[in-house]
Amino acid sequence: MKKRKLVLLFPEKIVTRPITYKLVKEFDLEFSILRAEITPDVEGRMLLELSGDNDQISKAIEYLENTGVTIQEAAKDIIIDKDSCVDCGECTSICITQALSLDNKTGKLIFNKDKCILCELCLDSCPVRAIKVNM
Repeated sequence: MKKRKLVLLFPEKIVTRPITYKLVKEFDLEFSILRAEITPDVEGRMLLELSGDNDQISKAIEYLENTGVTIQEAAKDIIIDKDSCVDCGECTSICITQALSLDNKTGKLIFNKDKCILCELCLDSCPVRAIKVNM
């Protein structure tokens, strides 16, 4: 099973259509909405993780593009500067998905990229600015 994180941009004319429903029904894909900003009759932006057969994911992406959805790979990554990080744990308290945690034995910061939804809350919580976004 393949996984891909995508950013979907919905123009105003299709923002209220049940497009993601078809990803399950017609392409047998699983998806997780990691982040969404939808304004009916204006626009929509969604960070989605698709899981399923690689061919089906490709067909689903083609379907989305044909319906007018703009698709971008989720190219953002959270980068932690290990030299600057003081392992204070401030970022772990704000991380809603627990992608950031402190190792119980070493006290060092651990980042689990698979759990990260790129909400960027950790950026402002870091007192030494050791957390950055790589675009």
